[in-house]
Amino acid sequence: MKKTYMKSTNIKIELDNLKNIGNRSEKIINEVNNILRNSNTAINKFNFDLLKTENIYSIKEIKKICINYRLRFLDVKYFKGDIPFEAIKKIDDLKKSHYTDLKGFKIMAPSKLFKLKNTDDPLLFIPIGKDYYYMVHKWGDDLHPLRKILMWPSKNMFNIIITTLLVSLFLTVLTPKSLFSKTNDISTFFIIFLFNFKALASIVIFCAFFLGKNFNKYIWNSKYNKS
Repeated sequence: MKKTYMKSTNIKIELDNLKNIGNRSEKIINEVNNILRNSNTAINKFNFDLLKTENIYSIKEIKKICINYRLRFLDVKYFKGDIPFEAIKKIDDLKKSHYTDLKGFKIMAPSKLFKLKNTDDPLLFIPIGKDYYYMVHKWGDDLHPLRKILMWPSKNMFNIIITTLLVSLFLTVLTPKSLFSKTNDISTFFIIFLFNFKALASIVIFCAFFLGKNFNKYIWNSKYNKS
């Protein structure tokens, strides 16, 4: 029997899908073109006609992907992995073709790939100006296909509460009611549910406060490890 495997998540494709919603791609191209024509606002002096417009993204799109998949978007100096030769070659080609020096490199990747301060799929970006970035290179393996689902509870307070309630309900259904009462009625079910919810909520609070964990929307551009 032929085995079926879940397809890994390609963050570049996820960014493209987000950008293409509601013709945002055309809007971005027009805005970036205006930015590059205004030398006072452009971070790096690119020739717009030489850029691959499919590699241009707004900070809003980058932020949303980082929150959905619990990724960081940080300066390249915090990246502890090796920059592949292909990326270095693309940077050199950009410098030569646009006759400019490049600065402000950032990388989108999981936290474990950064040297984060304590007090699987990297993408290298260069700032263009006014919260727009140009993706230079992507390397490494794609993200696990279930990463977005697994990171959904940590997006915000509402998600973690809903997850805790659902898991508590699931555990309550599996719990033998005879261990707690001779009668299998709704009140017994509710008491067991509250017990499970309080136990899970305690674990969540422990992780949040004692282990220094935080929601995705607060850590996506944070350089600190305890977040």
